Amino acid sequence: MVNFLETAPENRTGTSVPGIEWQVSDAPVAYEDALARMEARVAEIHAGTAPELVWLLEHPPIYTAGTTASDSELTDPTRFPTVRTGRGGRWTYHGPGQRIAYVMLDLNRRDRDVRRFVADLEDWVIRTLSDFAVDGEIREGRVGVWVRRPDKGPGIEEKIAAIGIRVRRWVSFHGIAINVEPDLSHFSGIVPCGIAEHGVTSLADLGRIVSMPEVDMSLRARFEDVFGKTVSPNDG
Repeated sequence: MVNFLETAPENRTGTSVPGIEWQVSDAPVAYEDALARMEARVAEIHAGTAPELVWLLEHPPIYTAGTTASDSELTDPTRFPTVRTGRGGRWTYHGPGQRIAYVMLDLNRRDRDVRRFVADLEDWVIRTLSDFAVDGEIREGRVGVWVRRPDKGPGIEEKIAAIGIRVRRWVSFHGIAINVEPDLSHFSGIVPCGIAEHGVTSLADLGRIVSMPEVDMSLRARFEDVFGKTVSPNDG
């Protein structure tokens, strides 16, 4: 276990915060198991008995519903397992080829500003995509990160990354999902994030063929640009 009290980089506000643990799971993790682990870690972070954590993983195919999800937006309820969760947002899909990053940070150590935190998550995703020559953008009233698709027609935009968080006692959990090379047809069983007029895309769909470790390397570097230093469990 890393002694997280020994490393104290500064965040954007200049406040000293402990190093953030960085973990990557190579094998797919069942969604329910990930939820249980996040719940436990959030309690430990709040109690001061564990460091903050960014956890990268993939899930087996599943549709998940946020707190504002409507049953009418689950168009194929028998295709994959479904689960309702406490994160913000509506229906989304998780599956192989999609990099999930669960972000468990103590906002007491930064600013108690959820809007700013979400904006920082968006910034992190956009910086990561730029490493692969993809221009990610945000849109008012549309959660997530979007890319323009002039190759498909004027004004066409598609979603490449989803963002959904929950905050308990000012500790965040859930996080982001970037489409690296998932089966995009799997999104057809839902109305992704309740937005029917726009589609979804991925790095592979945009012609950027990159490995998951390459994406992970970029995610870590750009996370540190925005949030501060990370440490691996076997560091030091």
